[in-house]
Amino acid sequence: MARIYATRKLPGGALEKLAEEGHDLAVWEGFCAPPRARLLKEVRGANALVTLLDDRVDAELMDAAGSGLKVIAQYAVGVDNIDLEAARDRGIIVTNTPGVLADATADLAMALLLAAARRVVEGMEEVKAGGWRCWNPGYLLGKDLNGATLLVVGFGEIGQRLARRARGFGLEILYTSRKRKPEAEGALGARFVSLDEGLQFADFVSLHVPLTPETHRLLDARRLARMKPGSMLVNTARGAVVDTNALIEALKHGPLFAAGLDVTDPEPLPPDHPLLALKNVVITPHIGSAGMHTRARMAEIVAENVRRVLAGRPPLTPVRPPPGQP
Repeated sequence: MARIYATRKLPGGALEKLAEEGHDLAVWEGFCAPPRARLLKEVRGANALVTLLDDRVDAELMDAAGSGLKVIAQYAVGVDNIDLEAARDRGIIVTNTPGVLADATADLAMALLLAAARRVVEGMEEVKAGGWRCWNPGYLLGKDLNGATLLVVGFGEIGQRLARRARGFGLEILYTSRKRKPEAEGALGARFVSLDEGLQFADFVSLHVPLTPETHRLLDARRLARMKPGSMLVNTARGAVVDTNALIEALKHGPLFAAGLDVTDPEPLPPDHPLLALKNVVITPHIGSAGMHTRARMAEIVAENVRRVLAGRPPLTPVRPPPGQP
């Protein structure tokens, strides 16, 4: 029997099945992450950790679990909260949940694009506040999608699925990626460009890159200033891919018309954060994968990864070591 510690209860019954199979399963019942001191105490003796993006999984936590820790099963695609080098040095396998959340996240990216472009939230607030007094041709004018250009930054599964949805709205697709993807270009009618070139011509820019040292503040003040006047930014990747202070200035003074954000830096935003005072921003609380079926399927992948590693078998979705490391 192995000891499994999960930092949150997961949708569906996949984790509970591990307990039914005879494993000792402990789950933190709080809505938010367990306090650090409590976490360091409760992971002692764990053979498997089930973690979320807001859990700091570093060498200290791994050592607190002890030498019997075999797997860290991340309930997400991104693993920027996990010290992969420390895990490798300790012989701990790290897994994640790629693929399954691509459609849900692409759906939300499209929803944010539409909501910000057509000022949906701003319009709702007007209605609730009694500001909608009559019909006027110049009231709450937004951005048209048909015939406009979308730049997809990061053309992996999520980026490509967003492109497929965007084509249905008549958007022209540009993309930038570490490697050119001719097959996807043909299937989606997309054109490869450099990031700086795409920013100059795109009416909409959507971010789909992992958070790494190379992508940290990828859109800084210089690059935000290069964006087309009246353009829009959508971010469902990681908040720190964008320089928040520079984003605020771009939304206040141009060139940005609006932004749709599912991720922020910091995250969560404090209630008095200046981003929340802007009318031309739609912000959701990091719910890109929050479809009921998607979240349950993610839990199934987590449970199967744990099950396989504890049985001495290869996991379904191992995370590769950092570049340049064996």
